[in-house]
Amino acid sequence: MKRVYLDHAATTAVSPGVLEAMLPYFNVKYGNASSLHSFGEEAKEALENSRNVVAKAMNASTDEVYFTSGGTESDNLAIQGVALAGREKGRHIITSKIEHHAVLHPCEQLEKLGFEVTYLNVDKTGLVDLANLEKNIRKDTILISIMHANNEIGTIEPVKEIGMLARKKGVLFHTDAVQTFGKIPIDVRDMNIDLLSISAHKLYGPKGVGALFVRRGVQVKPLIHGGGHEKGLRSGTENISGIVGLAKATELALKDMPAESVRQTEMRDRLIKGILTLKDSWLNGHPTQRLPNNVNVSFKHIEGESILLMLDEKGIAASTGSACSSKSLAPSHVLTAIGLKPEESHGSLRMTLGKQNTMEDIDYALEVLPEAVNKLRKISPFAR
Repeated sequence: MKRVYLDHAATTAVSPGVLEAMLPYFNVKYGNASSLHSFGEEAKEALENSRNVVAKAMNASTDEVYFTSGGTESDNLAIQGVALAGREKGRHIITSKIEHHAVLHPCEQLEKLGFEVTYLNVDKTGLVDLANLEKNIRKDTILISIMHANNEIGTIEPVKEIGMLARKKGVLFHTDAVQTFGKIPIDVRDMNIDLLSISAHKLYGPKGVGALFVRRGVQVKPLIHGGGHEKGLRSGTENISGIVGLAKATELALKDMPAESVRQTEMRDRLIKGILTLKDSWLNGHPTQRLPNNVNVSFKHIEGESILLMLDEKGIAASTGSACSSKSLAPSHVLTAIGLKPEESHGSLRMTLGKQNTMEDIDYALEVLPEAVNKLRKISPFAR
């Protein structure tokens, strides 16, 4: 049976080149980067070389990159760390209703500590309104956290303009770039970003490693205490093999980005065009201002989970939303925020492309998907 993986927003396969770069750091160059002997020096050199690669990829300085266990930790450290460090200045934070739970849940925790959080509405395509954002900035606002692109619907936010507004108002700006780093260009200087989160396993690197960019001078209170690693911001013996993997994945992603962006956009648009020929179907997210690899659609009168199961039987892997919450029976908070009714949200399907996918995969999906949709509608009591 043909197998087609269309869930790259959930995770990606580790690239052969990444795996090759990582292997020596498991059993040959396995020293602790804090040790003074030659084994430790090898690890320290790999750590700092990797930091330099990641920093250059986003136009940051090497000393502004801190390694973490992934996107979730980076988001938590950015949001809670800035809030706890700056609570004497103010206790108001602004975010959006479509953020990843790694942003929303830390905000909810801060509310329990006496902080006030404003959750901005978005329009029907998932875009944050800049005028509304400016209207909600107060004298006691200390942080704005708006994601670079949404993990479910793929909409790319006007991050540069948000950063300009935050800078003008004297407010720190954090963006979750887990879905964009390595896929579309990022320049933290040009985009006025103060803090930025990334994760290796979204760009063909290993799971369990990520990074947080913190602009020099920004105060962040550590959440993990111990041996004072990462200049005291994130204690814990560094995952050298994983960090080397993140750096190699970053190198490869930057090299492939121009060609892959064009190629995946072509596949994305072909898939969208084919799907929208189906009756009572529509695209979720912005029609053009979206990630090159993201397709999120809804089908009236059927359940997305049922479509998933039928696609899986034919060897096609997709998703009904973000992987972190796909087992939940509650409607997607992202689809709810863009105005979909619960029954419309439940009929959603997310397909995210990667560098292993081909046009033949798209054609196969367009062969299998209509059959699944039509079959499910025939047995649906709501489609009559």
